[in-house]
Amino acid sequence: MTGRERLLSAISLKPTDRVPISTYELVGYNTHAFENNTPSYKRLMDTIRAKTDCVCMWNPHSNFAAAYSSYPVKIDHSQKRGENYTDTFLTLHTPKGELTSAYRVYDNVHTTWTFEKWCKSLEDVEKYMSIPFEPLSFDDSDYARIQGEVADNGIIMASLGDVFEHCMLTMMDFGEAMVWAMTETEHFAKVMEEIHRRIMINLENMLKTRTVDLYRICGIEVMTPPYLPPSLFSRFVTPYIKDMTQLIQSYGGRVRIHCHGNIGHVLDDILACGAEAMDPCEGPPDGDITLAELKKRTQGQICLFGNLQLKLLEHATQAEVKEAVIRCMEAAKEGGGYVIMPTAAPINIPLSSQTEENYHVFIETALEYGKY
Repeated sequence: MTGRERLLSAISLKPTDRVPISTYELVGYNTHAFENNTPSYKRLMDTIRAKTDCVCMWNPHSNFAAAYSSYPVKIDHSQKRGENYTDTFLTLHTPKGELTSAYRVYDNVHTTWTFEKWCKSLEDVEKYMSIPFEPLSFDDSDYARIQGEVADNGIIMASLGDVFEHCMLTMMDFGEAMVWAMTETEHFAKVMEEIHRRIMINLENMLKTRTVDLYRICGIEVMTPPYLPPSLFSRFVTPYIKDMTQLIQSYGGRVRIHCHGNIGHVLDDILACGAEAMDPCEGPPDGDITLAELKKRTQGQICLFGNLQLKLLEHATQAEVKEAVIRCMEAAKEGGGYVIMPTAAPINIPLSSQTEENYHVFIETALEYGKY
C-alpha cells in the first residue's frame, strides 16, 4: 500500500498491510517546513520520508486580521531584543478602545510564546468583539506545490481552531478564561455563540476554496476535566464541534479531533461529534485513560492517532522507546483503526542526537511490530 492508501484506509477503519506511522509535525514532504531546511534534522527527515506515512500539515493563506475577521483594523508593532530572544509588542485599535498583546520567540526554538493576551477583563472582551465581522477569503495557490510534493506518500491535513481555542487561548489567559466560564457562564456563552458563527462562515469559505483530505480541530482540551466539569463540556463542545464536523464532511473532508489530557469522562461527547479520528490519545499520567481501554471503548467508531509521548522520545533510553512502541501495538493494533504517532514533535535547533536516535528506534520498531 502507498502511504496515502494506508492512512485513508486506517481513518476509514478498513484493513491495512501495517499500522500507519506518523511523525506528526515532522512533515517529510513539505519543502517549506523548517525541519526540511535545518541540517541537524536531515538524517531523520530522510528516514521519515523513506519509511513513514506523511500527514502533511498545510493551510491555505487567508486575509485574517483580528477577531476572526478580515476587517482592516489597525495593529501597531514594536520589538525588543533580549539576550537570546525577541519580544514583539502589539497594540490593537478596536472601535471601543485599545488592547495590547505580546509574544516571545527564542533563538533556535521553532515556536512562539504569548506572554500577554489581548483581553485581561470582560471589558476587554467587549472591545475585542467590537471589531466588525467581515468574512475571510482564502488563497489556495500553494496547493499545487504541496499536492505535488506529498503525492501518494500521504495525505494533506489542515488545522482549525475551534471556539474554545479562540475564546480561551487567543483572547485571554487560561486561568482567567476558566473563571469567566464558571462565574459569568451566560456572558461566556453569548461570546462563544458569536465566535462560532464567525468560525462557521469562515470555515465554509475555506472549504469552498479548497477541501483537503483531513481537518484537525484543535482546542477542546481546555474544556476537559479538571479545568471545567463535564456538564460544560457537553454544553460548549459537542454541539459546536459537531457543527464543524458535519460541515467539513458535507464537502467531502474528514475530521480528526485534537485533545490532550483527560478525555475519559468526556469520551462519549467526543464520539458524539461524529469525527473520523482523534489524537493524541495520551495515557496516564498525562491522560486519564489507557490506550487499551480507549481502543476497547471506541473500536469500530473512530480511528486513534498517537499515544507515544514526545518526552519519551526526547529523554528515554532506546530500550524504553522500543518497549513503549510495542505496548502501543499490543493495545491498539488489533482490528485496525490505529495510527502510531508521537503526541507532539521536537522544536529545538539543533536536534539532539538522543532524540534523533530514539525516533529511528520508534520507526524501526513500529515497522517490525505493526505488520498485519
